[in-house]
Amino acid sequence: MNYYNEIKNKLINNEVYKQVKDYSKERYKVITYFEIGRLLSIAENKYGSNIIEEYSNRLVTEVNKLYNKRTLFRMRQFYNVFKSEKVSTLSTQLSWSHYTELLPIKDKEKLLYYLTISINQNINVRDLRAKIKSKEYERLSEDTKLKLSKNSKLEVQDLVKNPIVINNPTSKEIITEKALKLLILEDLDEFL
Repeated sequence: MNYYNEIKNKLINNEVYKQVKDYSKERYKVITYFEIGRLLSIAENKYGSNIIEEYSNRLVTEVNKLYNKRTLFRMRQFYNVFKSEKVSTLSTQLSWSHYTELLPIKDKEKLLYYLTISINQNINVRDLRAKIKSKEYERLSEDTKLKLSKNSKLEVQDLVKNPIVINNPTSKEIITEKALKLLILEDLDEFL
């Protein structure tokens, strides 16, 4: 089997398919990239780790500059991360851009959290990037993370922190929003 020609043909078919105005275009792209990742993994096991660089150099000149070393690496990484999952169900729910944001995450629980909220909340790539950058998962309590790992039902208080921690005149303590309002009103000049 000539892995390079198979990868090249899949990418050329993908380029042709990208020109077609079709709603299933993104689904086809994700499935294609998953298959390319599988082929790259097999070729790498057979020919060595420099195969991605070799293929990318040839693909950039023969197909499109988009298929550089980094993109091929992401395709292989995508396959390795999701090879045990059912890709057809994943691909219909998220775009390739979502996956490129998720792939750098090494912690499986963290990855599953962002994957789940991306699907359930139907968030766009920009919002997903903001959630990852703000370390939303790391800010969750350990109880909430445990519920997530066990697929337990979450309640609003699991995801929204209340009460608020503030520095008041007596000490640092946890108080409710109503108590915070009273503290602010008692010493409005100092607050402003």
